[in-house]
Amino acid sequence: MTDAGQCVRRASHPTAALGIIFPLDERVHDGQTPSHRRLTKRICVAEPAPGPTHVLPIPAWLDCDHVGLALCMLKNVSSWNFDMFLFNRLTHGNALACLVSHLFHLHGLLKYFRLDPMKLRKFLVLVQEDYHRRNPYHNAVHAADVTQAIHCYISEAKLARTMRPQEVMLGLLAAAVHDIDHPGVNLTFLRNTGHYLARVQRGSSVLENHHWRSTLARLRESEVFEHLVIAERHELEACLQSLILATDISRQSEFLSRFQLLMEHGALDMTDAAQRHLILQISLKCADISNPCRPWHVSHRWGERVCEEFFRQGDLERRSRMPISSLCDRYTDTIPTIQIGFMTHVAMPLFEAWAQFMDTHLSRSLLCNLVRNRHRWQQLQHGWNGGSNGCQQQDNTPRSWHNTFLVRW
Repeated sequence: MTDAGQCVRRASHPTAALGIIFPLDERVHDGQTPSHRRLTKRICVAEPAPGPTHVLPIPAWLDCDHVGLALCMLKNVSSWNFDMFLFNRLTHGNALACLVSHLFHLHGLLKYFRLDPMKLRKFLVLVQEDYHRRNPYHNAVHAADVTQAIHCYISEAKLARTMRPQEVMLGLLAAAVHDIDHPGVNLTFLRNTGHYLARVQRGSSVLENHHWRSTLARLRESEVFEHLVIAERHELEACLQSLILATDISRQSEFLSRFQLLMEHGALDMTDAAQRHLILQISLKCADISNPCRPWHVSHRWGERVCEEFFRQGDLERRSRMPISSLCDRYTDTIPTIQIGFMTHVAMPLFEAWAQFMDTHLSRSLLCNLVRNRHRWQQLQHGWNGGSNGCQQQDNTPRSWHNTFLVRW
């Protein structure tokens, strides 16, 4: 990677390919495919229907056959039971671009910041295309899921009445881009294989710095903020960078300690911009690891996907005759053991602090789901034929579990 603003595109084209935006099996009518007919029209944001209870507008590039179903789902976009896997199917793999565009309208951000819908669309498609579809977990669907989660958090009264429009936009953007161009392996693997990212992005938060630089390149390429004065643009970019870097899970203890200390001393002041930024960072961290707090039918799919990504790294290490990283051996590590350890030693402390701060029905529901889902994994663990090592790992101390997850995730 060269300068962030002049980064070479990983994807084949800077705009959306028809095979990505629309289904490939469309039939030709009157010499044109439906995709071609739609693209010859002016691509813009759909106008809201008249009346007091109209559905908020969504991107107009959704396929005609599924736009109605997608709209029905978006009516419940603030529900914690929102199924991102289903929404991704209805939008033909465009969940991230469609969701973020809808949320920008829902929060009135296009009008407030005078954003060009076409430039925003270009930015979202660029970002979506820079997520690796081959990754079972760190892909655009995960980014969309995190974005929907942070929308739920910042829509609650306690944050909705204190967060400024700029902070709402930054929260949504940071969630959408926080894992852009993720390679699907951890930093240890990159270093052991001499990957260019480990050489170029030196220091701490290597992957997160790469996500930030990739985001900055897409912002420059799309020119979505070019109409803002330089000082405003630089302020937005600095805050966005801070949010993305905060998703480094190895810094969880740092952020959690600051958060808990402020609550213990009753020093949280939501009129203070710096403290609101900290809350936004914490909310993004909660959204990033919120999968264990989703309803079981969604949560267990995310659990299986993240473990499959771990195991694929282990397969690569095995084929390369490298030491297999912790939690990455599909023949000895088990999905229930990994999930139980992560929920207990990483997710639980963070969501307990979040529930203490928010004290709302949603924050308490997240904890209840977390406890129930952990119990389901414990039930599965008893009958899991995953080898003996999964049972041996249960004897580890909480601190060793904690350190293992902070290195691996």
